[in-house]
Amino acid sequence: MSAFSDHLIQLREQRSLSQKEAADACGVVVRAYQRYEYGEREPQLSTLIRLADFYQVSLDDLVGRSFPVLKPSAD
Repeated sequence: MSAFSDHLIQLREQRSLSQKEAADACGVVVRAYQRYEYGEREPQLSTLIRLADFYQVSLDDLVGRSFPVLKPSAD
């Protein structure tokens, strides 16, 4: 599974929601939501935004993206 699907499952379970409840709240059909959690599909940007808004997280957090700490260049 991807970091996105793992995080999506974690967010839903933290809120004690079923896949149907989460899908309904985000405006997607249950089968599509399941495919996101199973890592079978990736949502479109508009759906990612709705998911992030629903779970009250940033898009970066939702997809499991973190930025490396950059060291200042020696220019």
